[in-house]
Amino acid sequence: MKCKDVMTKNPKSASSSASAQQAAQLMKQENIGILPVIDEKTQKLAGVVTDRDLCLGVIASGKNPSEAKLSEFMSKNPFTCNPEDDLQKAEQYMKQHHVGRIPVVDQNGTCIGIISQADIAIKGAQPQAFYETFREVAKRSTRAAA
Repeated sequence: MKCKDVMTKNPKSASSSASAQQAAQLMKQENIGILPVIDEKTQKLAGVVTDRDLCLGVIASGKNPSEAKLSEFMSKNPFTCNPEDDLQKAEQYMKQHHVGRIPVVDQNGTCIGIISQADIAIKGAQPQAFYETFREVAKRSTRAAA
């Protein structure tokens, strides 16, 4: 199975100059926990921002959400997959790097999709493979809570 077969296509995104408040509003409106962040000049994926990034990078740091720009706290250079990559590559990245979502980019570096653990559970993996991926990603949460 290929990444393009399970990814959520055409994800909502924000520019790197958008505010944390704008990103949070879009995430609430779309009921999503991750936003690809796009470079205004190149239109390529510059990073990602998650609901966790908003909480820890803005709120816990005492920054003003209407003034904090995504470029200040987004995760830069995220691990990505290509649409033609085997789904196992995305699962391997999730396991190795303890991330629950992976952007999918085309040959130009444009974000065309997102693969989440839910996408893999619903559309993709064998139950044992999904369990292994979920277990490895969960280790990050367990370490952070300790």
